[in-house]
Amino acid sequence: MNETGGPTLSGVLDQMEHLSGGADRQITVEEIIDCLGKHSFASTILTFSLISTSPASGIPGFTAFIGLVVLFLVVQMIFGRESLWLPGFIMRRDIAAKKLRAGVRWLRRPVDFVDQYLHQRSTFILHRPWIYLPLLMVMALSMFMPFMEIVPTSGSIASAMIAIFAAGYLMRDGRVVIFSMVLMSLLPVGVAWFFLGPVSYTHLTLPTNREV
Repeated sequence: MNETGGPTLSGVLDQMEHLSGGADRQITVEEIIDCLGKHSFASTILTFSLISTSPASGIPGFTAFIGLVVLFLVVQMIFGRESLWLPGFIMRRDIAAKKLRAGVRWLRRPVDFVDQYLHQRSTFILHRPWIYLPLLMVMALSMFMPFMEIVPTSGSIASAMIAIFAAGYLMRDGRVVIFSMVLMSLLPVGVAWFFLGPVSYTHLTLPTNREV
C-alpha cells in the first residue's frame, strides 16, 4: 500500500515473491491470477509484462505467450468486464518458481525506485472515452508481440512499454499512461529502422562505390 492506501508496484512483487515461496515447483498462470485477484486487470498485466522484461523470460515463445495474455485482458478491459477470464490452455501454462523468484529479485531495485515517484495525477486519461486510446494501443502492440520473437530484445522492450502503462493505470498516474502512449507510438519506427535502416544505408552508398 502507498500513503493513500492504494496498491503499489512493490506490493505486486511482494505477492509474486510470496507465491513462489522457497520450493522448486511449477507455478501455473491460474495460481498467479488467484494470488492477484480476478478483478485486478492492471496488476495482472503488470505482472506478466514485468516477467517478460526479466531474465525469467528466456524461454522460446514466451514473448508470444505474454502478448496473448495481454491481448485477452485488454480486450476485456475495453468491453468493461469486471472480472478477468482466460482460457484453460493459458491458465494451465506454468513457470518454474525459481525463475519467478529470480525475476522478482532482478526487478526489485528498479521497481522500488520507480514506486516512490508514482502518484495520482492527470486522471482524465483513465476514464472513458480517453482510456480507450491507450487500451487500443496496448491491444495493437500485444497482437504484434508474437512477430517480435525474430527481432532481438524487441519483445522485452514492448513488454516494458506495456508495464509502464499498467503501472500508471494501477497507480492512477495519468502522466505515466500518456508517457507509455508516446513510447508505444515510437516502437514501430524503431522496428522499421531495424529492418530498413541497413538496406537504406546500403542503397545510399552503392552509387559512390560504383563511381570509384
